[in-house]
Amino acid sequence: MLRRTFVSALGASAALPALADDWPSRQIRIVIPYPPGGPTDISTRIVMEKVGQLLGQPILFDNKGGASGMIGADYARTQPADGYTILATTIAMMAITRHLQPIPFDPDKDFVTVARMATSWGALAIHPSVPAETMAQFVAYVKANPGKVNFGSSGLGTITQLYGEMLNLEAGIKMVHVPYKGSAQATQDLLGGQVQAQFDSTVLPHILAGRLRGLAILSDTRWPHKPDMPTLRETGYGKQGGESWFGILAPAGTPPAIVARLSAAIGQALQSPDVLDRLDKGGLKATYLDPAAMRAQIDTESRYFADIIKRGHVTAQ
Repeated sequence: MLRRTFVSALGASAALPALADDWPSRQIRIVIPYPPGGPTDISTRIVMEKVGQLLGQPILFDNKGGASGMIGADYARTQPADGYTILATTIAMMAITRHLQPIPFDPDKDFVTVARMATSWGALAIHPSVPAETMAQFVAYVKANPGKVNFGSSGLGTITQLYGEMLNLEAGIKMVHVPYKGSAQATQDLLGGQVQAQFDSTVLPHILAGRLRGLAILSDTRWPHKPDMPTLRETGYGKQGGESWFGILAPAGTPPAIVARLSAAIGQALQSPDVLDRLDKGGLKATYLDPAAMRAQIDTESRYFADIIKRGHVTAQ
């Protein structure tokens, strides 16, 4: 019986290189753990449609939204590690939610990183009634008016809240957090002056139109559509990163050769002019990271946001 078990295991391990050599020989399914139309869905479809063309196989996009992405992630975790079912993921899923509530998977053990694909542009915008033209002036104003400046977010425990909590901690100020059920509602109240600041992507069109004042871009690079607006890091804050990014994971145990080939195809797709153009029109930029660099980024950001959540007393309730 021991011999049969050994022979069976040997045969299974020997089959892995053959599986990797043949991959992909059929359709690849991508589980998108959020509803259609959001930034995760948009960025994944733009990039992975091109990847399917490069690999010569069709891509099936399978939206399994709910529970802040946890339903889709838990489903993908249980699928065969053969490269034919993969998962779209976000910074929140891998580096934030785990520190706020129990989640049905281990971000460090249940998935292997494949590639970071894209990052959403965002900015800190303030209502024109706030007497500040720069970040330094805004920080000085909040310090002089503690508890009187409110910032809106897309909800409790979201990255749009954590940006505000980060600035509170780094600048030694006290903005008051006002959570909404989505970014659009927060932006509407910012436009109406019910809140005075917001850290989000939904503010960008209103900055360009002059309805809101942009103080800093939430990225490591300046936004091409308004290059005079400094990055948050250039203003002296947000030095640990924390951009809102989107990427691809595979179930733990997926052969490294498959992961490497898929990651390379994503990197190649992100050099395509039509993909770059579509990402830009969707408020996104290509920010490819290979599997090792993506894992290192997740580890760094997880520690960073855990610290903000603890020191800022952030909860998801």
